[in-house]
Amino acid sequence: MISNQDLAKFRDTLNDTKEDLLNRLSDNQDLWLKHSYHEATGNLSSYDNHPGDEATSLYEREKDIGLYEHYRNEISEIDKALKAMQEGTYGKCHVCSEDIPFERLEALPTTLFCIKHSGTQDTSHNRPVEEGVLMPPFGKFEKDTGEDENVAYDAEDTWQAVAAYGTSESPSDLTWPKDDYNDMYEEAEDKMGYVEAYENFVATDITGKHITIYPNIQHERYEDELDAEGIMAVFGDLPAAEHDPYTEEEAKESERD
Repeated sequence: MISNQDLAKFRDTLNDTKEDLLNRLSDNQDLWLKHSYHEATGNLSSYDNHPGDEATSLYEREKDIGLYEHYRNEISEIDKALKAMQEGTYGKCHVCSEDIPFERLEALPTTLFCIKHSGTQDTSHNRPVEEGVLMPPFGKFEKDTGEDENVAYDAEDTWQAVAAYGTSESPSDLTWPKDDYNDMYEEAEDKMGYVEAYENFVATDITGKHITIYPNIQHERYEDELDAEGIMAVFGDLPAAEHDPYTEEEAKESERD
């Protein structure tokens, strides 16, 4: 049983600790968490910041969130302990009603449980809030599963569209170095806005008939690529009737044979 003198001592300790925590939050404007990220860091935008600087700012923001949560939780525990003093239940475990050892109360004045029923024995499954946006960007959506050859615009396409404006990568960061700094991201060679190159100059009706070719730079590039490979199309093997020589080189070789 706690004496009135000890109870008053614990009450003073709890009130002093609560006042100190509230002053910390007040002096630091709640660790600037009521302000936006850019207001807290003093930046108008993240656009021109180095990724390393952004990572440092993010770490500091995460630390502030953790400290704020710690302060608020400690204040909440103090309020619960003060309420228990008013109700006359302070010093007894709220689960088994056994007396809490005096040494334990000295070390942890906010405790309302004995060691056996301490909440610290429970494993927390709470995860950091930032994991909601830092999880792997692909595979979150139905179209990103990779179970079929889905050509819809998905998360990977979104990343490629953004990365086309520039990343912090250098040729040494990639497994297969790129020839151009504008291609410093994985699968930069993927087509944007279309699947097959011929879609840029071939037009058909809704049934796929009445094919029309519109000569343009993409069409010329496509023809040059086929000529370089010595093939007529990228669809695979052609019917026997269409196996005639396609390029001038093949025609000359066929004549020599």
